[in-house]
Amino acid sequence: MENDHRTHVVIFPLPLQGPINCMLSLAELILSLSQATISVTFITTDAATSRLTRHSDVGARFAKYGPRFSLQSVPDGLGPDDYLRGADQIGDVTDYLATQALDAGSRLRAMLTHGSLWGQSDRRPVTCIIADGFFWFMVDVAKELRVPLVYFDTISPGGLWTFLCVPRMVQLGELPFRGNDLDAQVTSVPGMEGYLRRRDLPSFCRTYDPNNQFILHISKEAVYYPRAQGHILNTFDDLEAPLLSHMRDLCPNLYTIGPLHSLIRAKVEPIASKNASSSSLWEEDRSCLAWLDAQPSKSVLYVSIGSLAVMTRHQLMEFWHGLVHSKSQFLWVRRPGSIIETGHDDEVPMELEEGTRERGRLVSWVPQEEVLAHQAIGGFLTHSGWNSTLESIVAGVPMICWPCFVDQQVNSRTVSEVWGVGLDMKDTCDRVTIEKMIRELMGDQRERFAAKMDNLTKLAAKAVDKGGTSYCNLDRLIDDIQFNRFPMPS
Repeated sequence: MENDHRTHVVIFPLPLQGPINCMLSLAELILSLSQATISVTFITTDAATSRLTRHSDVGARFAKYGPRFSLQSVPDGLGPDDYLRGADQIGDVTDYLATQALDAGSRLRAMLTHGSLWGQSDRRPVTCIIADGFFWFMVDVAKELRVPLVYFDTISPGGLWTFLCVPRMVQLGELPFRGNDLDAQVTSVPGMEGYLRRRDLPSFCRTYDPNNQFILHISKEAVYYPRAQGHILNTFDDLEAPLLSHMRDLCPNLYTIGPLHSLIRAKVEPIASKNASSSSLWEEDRSCLAWLDAQPSKSVLYVSIGSLAVMTRHQLMEFWHGLVHSKSQFLWVRRPGSIIETGHDDEVPMELEEGTRERGRLVSWVPQEEVLAHQAIGGFLTHSGWNSTLESIVAGVPMICWPCFVDQQVNSRTVSEVWGVGLDMKDTCDRVTIEKMIRELMGDQRERFAAKMDNLTKLAAKAVDKGGTSYCNLDRLIDDIQFNRFPMPS
């Protein structure tokens, strides 16, 4: 097929729901706003692509761009692609992809070079690579190919900054921990000295082991990340200005272009919620929207622990008791595979079954942006993933945070202590605390949280409006890609 576009971008996300969702949004923005001068090859793994094409509208959504968009997939080294990889397998996947990316004879390397498989000569060589910041090895690949590399780390800036500061924490003796006081202040993460505690650091810090696979990846990221020619963050300047100033000292060419899902609506086209697009790796149950239509305004607590986190049978029952006893309406997502230790003692007490029939609805997966934007939603009990946090801010929904891993511990502390738009429930999972926090969020302190959240929601809207920081930064990013204004890798 003919392809005369001057610029050819490869987008290469970590093969997880959050990064794929963000980078597909970025691909759509680049294609829509580049006036047909940029083509995009989107590369992910066979396992992720299989689920993406089965459960989302990506095919129809990108069909309008014709040959300018290509979705390509590669093996991840873990065998059959009929199951979604868990968080504990991402290190192995990354190691395999690193080997393939650096191998001049591999399928992945061919895609990174020309965005095509062997034998296809209809696509121009790649002129820019946008890759997940966790892929430290892409610095060497881009250098070999003589193309600019832009890192897009889709976790929160706060979470990313703590990752990048791990060597500093080790050097200054704050890692590994001495003693068991998790409430001790952390002082070696610039910009976060006033509120960061040990328990707010990423979970791997608690059992710090320099030989742990994930720690090794983080250590490499800290070294390689600043060497890229640009860095994209899904945030907006007014949300995290003090922290971003420290990050710009390390990575001057920073593009803050969030919230991405709002920027699409502002830049591409206003999309009614009922027609919202999907990048889901799970089948969505849209019947929950009709159930929400029947609930009073701000009366429903939405509950979801995201696309990777799991809970034990005991934690499930504590959540369930707390939800039912709170007397709030609730919409609870239980993702397939999110409950471990099933198959024994699965009997549910009658009070929970009755309470759920009266006030709750259980679903396997939902169109989250639409749910959070629904007038019936008054609160969000969340795992504090960054996409979920931003979606909650845009929708103006206060949060109860129950973080699990990666950047989530940092995010939950920021939500409660810095922004004051929710409650931090980390390291706790008992029915009494859950009930108490739900009553506080949905009742006693609703107005206090709502007022602070309203301010953040307005700032988010301002950032993506014409002339806003994120709006302008996206224009700058696309211009830099289109006219190759990046310094060449050295």
